[in-house]
Amino acid sequence: MGFAGKVAEKEYAISLREKGYSYNQIQKITGLSKDTISRSCRDVVLTSQQIKHLESRRTAGQMLASIKGAKANQLKRQIMQQQLLDEGIKQVGELSVRDKFIFGISLYLGEGSKTGSGVEFTNSDPSTVLFMYRWFKDFCEIPSKDIRASLWIHDNLDESKAKTYWSELLGINLDQFDKSYIAKNKLNSLKVRKNIHQYGIIKLRYYSVVKLRLILGWIKGVLSG
Repeated sequence: MGFAGKVAEKEYAISLREKGYSYNQIQKITGLSKDTISRSCRDVVLTSQQIKHLESRRTAGQMLASIKGAKANQLKRQIMQQQLLDEGIKQVGELSVRDKFIFGISLYLGEGSKTGSGVEFTNSDPSTVLFMYRWFKDFCEIPSKDIRASLWIHDNLDESKAKTYWSELLGINLDQFDKSYIAKNKLNSLKVRKNIHQYGIIKLRYYSVVKLRLILGWIKGVLSG
């Protein structure tokens, strides 16, 4: 490009600046460097309205960049979380029969009843409850038809739907459920509960002191090992 062409581009840049264009906009239109635009347009005085418009564009751009950055960070966290989950699953590998036996003992130690006249396990996580249901059958030799269940559920949730859900998950009959405990929500409470379980908390129960003592022995064996 000759001298005349460069001058024309600079003059065009000045005219754009006089119309209130930002340096970034002028650069995209003309292809001139930021330094050239700055030197060419340094004497251009913008009106208060033009300045206000540029500031609002800058603020909007910063907000958009902030939103994009937040979404990018969220995506990175989600990817990292999934990678860690996958790595954890890989490290555990396939469980042996003994692995499942010991893991069930650990779960009962944390969530099972150690006193009373029978075996009781309470939880709300479907995968955990299903594991322990199978554990009772496979390792405690408890017949599935003799396992009783009961729910702890809030009064704004569907008790019938919850019973059906657990019944289908575990493969037990609805007549194996005892009376549910219905927790009433406090009408005057300002606290918003975010941890209400849709299907309540289920308790699996088998009335046998012998089985309870056996499980307690397993727990003692693990802890003393």
